Amino acid sequence: MELGREIKRRLRQVALPLLGACLTAYFAFHAIHGDRGIYAWLRINQELKVAEQEASALAAERRQLERRLTLLSSTSLDLDMLEERARVMLNFAHPDDLIIFLDEAAATGG
Repeated sequence: MELGREIKRRLRQVALPLLGACLTAYFAFHAIHGDRGIYAWLRINQELKVAEQEASALAAERRQLERRLTLLSSTSLDLDMLEERARVMLNFAHPDDLIIFLDEAAATGG
């Protein structure tokens, strides 16, 4: 009987600190591994860096396309650019152009 009372008394002394330790471990785990934890924050920062690099590459490509577009505008028409686009679109070549035909097997590497 005395042993049962001693066990109950000790359990009451340990229960609250044990519950506090479990709650602390629970919140610490989710602060690191949770949806808004440290690992998620690091992953989102990495994705943000990749997206910023893609955005800067696309902005550079857009600037290049806008520059080429201004060369074709009606206010400042570049005749070389117009001739180049006309040849590509109409599949024409100048008589002085050198044309090299590739064998399809050689072009595909087989």
